[in-house]
Amino acid sequence: MMVFGFHEIDKTKFALVGGKGSNLGELSKIEGINVPDGFCISTEVFKRIVEHSGTDRKAIGNATIPQDIVKEIDRFLKIYGENIPYAVRSSATAEDLPTASFAGQQDTFLNVIGRDSILTHIRKCWASLYTDRAIAYRAQNGFDDDKVYLSVVIQKMVFPQVAGIMFTADPVTSNRKIVSIDASFGLGEAMVSGKVNADVYKVRDGHIVDKKISAKKVAIYPVKNGGTKEEVIDPSDQNTQALTDEQILELARIGRKIERHFGSPQDIEWCLVDGIFYIVQSRPITTLFPIPETNDDANHVYLSVGHQQMMTDAMRPLGLSVRQLTGNGRMYIAGGRMFVDVASSLASMATRDMMLELFGKGDPLIKDALVTILDRGDFIKSIPGDKTPPPPNFQALNEYGQDDVAELVSQLEKDLEELKQDIRSKTGSGLIDFLFDDLHKLRKSLTEPKSFGVIMTSMNAAFWLNDKMKEWLGEKNVADTLTLSVPNNVTSEMGLALLEVADVIRIYPGVVDYLQKTTDDDFLEKLANLHGGSESRKAMVNFLDKYGMRCAGEIDITKPRWSERPLTLVPAILSCIRNLEPNESARKFEQGKEEASKKEKELLGRLKELPGGEEKAKETKKMIDLVRNLAGYREYPKYALVARYFVYKKALLEEAERLVKRGELRQAEDIFYLTLEELRAGEFDHMMIEKRREQFIHFEKLMPPRVMTSDGEIVMGKYRRDDLPANAIIGLAVSSGLVEGRARVILKIEDADLEEGDILVTTFTDPSWTPLFVSIKGLVTEVGGLMTHGAVIAREYGLPAVVGIDNATKMIKDGDRIRVNGTEGYVEVIG
Repeated sequence: MMVFGFHEIDKTKFALVGGKGSNLGELSKIEGINVPDGFCISTEVFKRIVEHSGTDRKAIGNATIPQDIVKEIDRFLKIYGENIPYAVRSSATAEDLPTASFAGQQDTFLNVIGRDSILTHIRKCWASLYTDRAIAYRAQNGFDDDKVYLSVVIQKMVFPQVAGIMFTADPVTSNRKIVSIDASFGLGEAMVSGKVNADVYKVRDGHIVDKKISAKKVAIYPVKNGGTKEEVIDPSDQNTQALTDEQILELARIGRKIERHFGSPQDIEWCLVDGIFYIVQSRPITTLFPIPETNDDANHVYLSVGHQQMMTDAMRPLGLSVRQLTGNGRMYIAGGRMFVDVASSLASMATRDMMLELFGKGDPLIKDALVTILDRGDFIKSIPGDKTPPPPNFQALNEYGQDDVAELVSQLEKDLEELKQDIRSKTGSGLIDFLFDDLHKLRKSLTEPKSFGVIMTSMNAAFWLNDKMKEWLGEKNVADTLTLSVPNNVTSEMGLALLEVADVIRIYPGVVDYLQKTTDDDFLEKLANLHGGSESRKAMVNFLDKYGMRCAGEIDITKPRWSERPLTLVPAILSCIRNLEPNESARKFEQGKEEASKKEKELLGRLKELPGGEEKAKETKKMIDLVRNLAGYREYPKYALVARYFVYKKALLEEAERLVKRGELRQAEDIFYLTLEELRAGEFDHMMIEKRREQFIHFEKLMPPRVMTSDGEIVMGKYRRDDLPANAIIGLAVSSGLVEGRARVILKIEDADLEEGDILVTTFTDPSWTPLFVSIKGLVTEVGGLMTHGAVIAREYGLPAVVGIDNATKMIKDGDRIRVNGTEGYVEVIG
């Protein structure tokens, strides 16, 4: 059997009738849902056609449909009527999926009348699988052309007075409790094609909560003998509400029923014919970010951990598992990312102000989103009787010095060496048990009181300096200059160390030429054949011995490290050679020290001239010393954490190879799709691993929200400022200064091709991006806060930087000339 009626189709027939066909079959089985009758031509027929005609569109469009298939089509046409109008629609096996809609990628034809015309349009549907847009879409979504097949849906046309689309989750905010309905007169084609503005209705909990009535100037209607035509709507009817309020609520109830059947939010095409709603399609909404799962019906407010860690990429299950066990407090997982629930902290007046104050300094977009939620009054209710404590004292300071920093660093290094020794003998379940124990130790070390105290003291001293110097001297962000070239910053030292590697390589033209051309991951081993190759290799190996555990997105243990893929560093090395003079490392560090010292003397001198100046200068000097002595340590716990992760990873990959040899895993990388808990239990489900691999590919395309509620609503914060130029792209000022230059929009560090004076524009920068900082003049990122790693290093290098600009990599084009104001926190495109 090659042709199926809707009544014969359900989700198990997906491979035979594609996404659209299987969903129509499912819809036709829901009680109370009206679906126009129809049938589907199996993908097996398409395979027969392609075997004969190949994938050439013209050949497919002229192909002869086998006679046995024509007979089956004739059988259904006799049942439903041969000379009535039909919609002939494509239905691919890579279509209407939970992870990819493929909406509009293959062709649909409306009001097709007559057997011969139907057969012609069936061939047109088959050919549409190979349009340029469909091929490109499949490539972008990771679908193999040879594994995608096409069914064709032939469905009785209905001629609606009103038609449109319904989303059972708000497509703008992602709120799962909002049904959003778009409606216009005539066929829905006018709305889908963008020829008319539709009415938009919002329904929540059985009530209409918003209506936007648009001027509907044209409609598309069927033509008697086939095809469609566009008609101008009478001006007196253009602003008429397309659906009555009762119809809006009825349609929303239908949408919820369909959503319950499919088990996920749906994108539904509907028609209203003589007062009756017909459903002509339903597909999953693929753009929604998943909601963290909980075991209650309470309201939750989730903050993205990735935005705080400067790593918003999706993580594989092993990476999430390790990161969860490293963190304090419960973390929720959704869309391959981690979130923390702050609802209880917002409900308590004892912690609310402290949280808002903290985010106000670090990430104003998060603060504004939280205030937006609180201002609604009904989502987060204050705890009765909860009293507000005095405002938090963010200037709490401790008398720490460089000796304390040296002691902390020494202990972290000692712990790392012990780990390397202890893990060597561990295999099997013993290794996994060891990792659980060591992760517990790591978690404790990250919250060690002195370590936390040193970091908070340096931060609070910097806040104090910024606040007091603005109050006393009218000068903004002085801490940005005072933290230039502080000692003991392992991340900024890494960038300078790469400059030294570049200095070794730059004197050997043959090595430079080789590095400019090579794409070989094993290039280090081949350097020995070149003049200067041994010296160049030694310099790189020494660098990797200390910093090779780092990489972009390094909090994910599954990401390839520099030691595993040293080719990643080559563009940064070549940029240093091309744009900087020899010995720039020492010169850059000394220059920063001199600028900081000069600023210190200037500030203290000006303060002494003020009333009570001697005391103000004395207090300021104390704060400057705290910042200079302690600020560098801010980066070391992260460095130590990543170093431990790399030790774990190497041990886990060795264990994975053993599991492959025993046949328990198919390939070593499969271990990345298992959690530590599953490894401990010996759970190696190959189908589950493949499903997670496919999920990860989908999650990679999603951007996690900073703030999301348990309704699925993405709450966007705003910068509340009106004192900036009209064309300003507003962000958060994190490193002072004003610079102009060419924008280089770079999404992967290995794609960096920088010239002198370039300004880096990217999504986020974690410590692995530091090697690029020595070659640029300014920094712009979509993600980040005042104390995230990119901001800290930008300040230490003296790079004007603005972070937290949503969609910066789209608003700013590669090659644009831009001005970055790191003091006021905005960017301007100037050419």
